[in-house]
Amino acid sequence: MKKLTSMIAVAGATLALAACGSADDASVDATADTVEMPADDALEPIVEEPVEDAAAVAEDVDPADTAVDEATATEAADAAAVVADEAAAAAEAAEAAGASLDEVVDAAENAAEAVTE
Repeated sequence: MKKLTSMIAVAGATLALAACGSADDASVDATADTVEMPADDALEPIVEEPVEDAAAVAEDVDPADTAVDEATATEAADAAAVVADEAAAAAEAAEAAGASLDEVVDAAENAAEAVTE
């Protein structure tokens, strides 16, 4: 019975894929205009000269001004550990849900076999 169900599913997928196709002639090559026009537009010569932006001058920054103190680093590490624990718990829950989903699918297949017999 499982083989019959699999064959029906494959046949259905094949028909669905065939229905999505088009009847256009695939042997016609793409013309250079439709493929290369965007690339040609990007390669147009640049006629404007670059201009210096006086407001964009980088300032010297003292590393002591941007250093992170130990308390802030510890808080960030603790927060990361909490997030990692939550992610691990979510992964375990998803894995358990996946296992129960497999059990439901198996039960449904068994019920379908019992009905058809």
